[in-house]
Amino acid sequence: MMRSTKSNAAASGTHRAVVAAARPPLQAERLVGVGFRCWMNGLDTGDIDCWQSAFSEYAGCVGVDNAKALVPGLSNWVRAVRGSAQRPIEIAPRGCSQFCRDECLAIAMVAACQHSACPALKACAFALIGSSEVNRALDAAEEFAHSLRRADQILSPGSICNAAAMMPQGRGLLS
Repeated sequence: MMRSTKSNAAASGTHRAVVAAARPPLQAERLVGVGFRCWMNGLDTGDIDCWQSAFSEYAGCVGVDNAKALVPGLSNWVRAVRGSAQRPIEIAPRGCSQFCRDECLAIAMVAACQHSACPALKACAFALIGSSEVNRALDAAEEFAHSLRRADQILSPGSICNAAAMMPQGRGLLS
């Protein structure tokens, strides 16, 4: 498991990774999860190949024109999550076929936006970011979710996870 680093992130203990392996991800979930992983990795390393991988994945699934419309929203959302995070965000290694806990929470955020599941949306954001300062990330997630919908990429309501169950032991949503 890779940890996304951020200079002002409060490293508050270790987080056990939970990998979602119950079912293969649907196309929209895969786009969100892989896009999140690639963009976060690119921000961490400065390696442009990470961002190009995200664009290639999107273009291969939804076409170049839709990819050009979706990637700026992806970028804004990932930057908002990373900028708001009060803990290191974990991402799975490039090419991994499964998503780790934080990637699942990111997917759940976008799914909750698309399905107007506000309590779940906020719980996922709190769990992912590790802080109650989630407004910037929520706004960016909403914009990205709407862009995905316009590209006919609708995440399943089943992708909205129980964020409380995904919290590290001993921590509440606002800890």
